[in-house]
Amino acid sequence: MILTGPEISRSVEDGRIVISDFDTRQVNPNSYNVRLGDTLLVYSGDVIDAYEPNPTEKIVIGEEGYVLQPNELYLGHTEESVGSDTYVPLLFGRSSVGRLGLFVEITAPIGDIGFHGQWTLMLSPVRPLRVYPGMKIGQIMFFVSCGEVDLYRGKYQAAVGPQQSRYWQDRMAAV
Repeated sequence: MILTGPEISRSVEDGRIVISDFDTRQVNPNSYNVRLGDTLLVYSGDVIDAYEPNPTEKIVIGEEGYVLQPNELYLGHTEESVGSDTYVPLLFGRSSVGRLGLFVEITAPIGDIGFHGQWTLMLSPVRPLRVYPGMKIGQIMFFVSCGEVDLYRGKYQAAVGPQQSRYWQDRMAAV
């Protein structure tokens, strides 16, 4: 079951969903719009290595915007911090943004119950595209879960700003 816009608002009011800063104008019929934060990360090495930490370059998006280039992966973040200990959040790119040729969150839209923080966005444009801080870039839907809840306690908890992959930590934990 997916929450409707009015139920999202009620859930924010009673604390079942936490969105800072919550704005009723961003509530849709069954989702909540999130905005692009002002920081991007790009991997700066020639090769991204899944088993090693990778160097990144930080880009701050000014009021004039920043032009994303094709064939590049940009890690952005939501301006809002979003989380719930009750519902399963899923983040998707807005259709208006997709119509501009920007892929947002194609491979990892699902959040975990118990995660609270800014969401890292995986941004890939098909053509050069100027983006701006604060632009509505995605929407989060909330789903009712069934069964016993085990709250998220992972490595990205309380994220602020874009987070590069920490996949390499999974390998270290398995050793």
